[in-house]
Amino acid sequence: MTLRECYEAMGGNYDEVMGRLRTEERVKKFALKFLADTSFDTLKTALAAGNGEEAFRAAHTMKGVTQNLSFDRLYRSSHEITEALRGGISQEAETMLPQVEADYMATRDAIEALQAGE
Repeated sequence: MTLRECYEAMGGNYDEVMGRLRTEERVKKFALKFLADTSFDTLKTALAAGNGEEAFRAAHTMKGVTQNLSFDRLYRSSHEITEALRGGISQEAETMLPQVEADYMATRDAIEALQAGE
């Protein structure tokens, strides 16, 4: 899988990230580092534990990382859940989690396919 195909599979914006980071090597380096990011797991755990502050922080971190890497689909859903968590845990935020999880899994799967093709 090429880097462009990876971005297409995850619903990202390849041209935008290339404009920002300039080289495929740099984009790939940071995309692969995303696999080690624990924000999504922290978000799920914090929501389950009723820890709104930690859930907000995890969602906000994921939003920032995905925005910088132009992982657009995951950015949109992480942005929405971040805003829903801004005032603490809400029913709205909890109902958003399945979409965030689906977008996260699609992103992770695309990056893992890119990694496997190295």
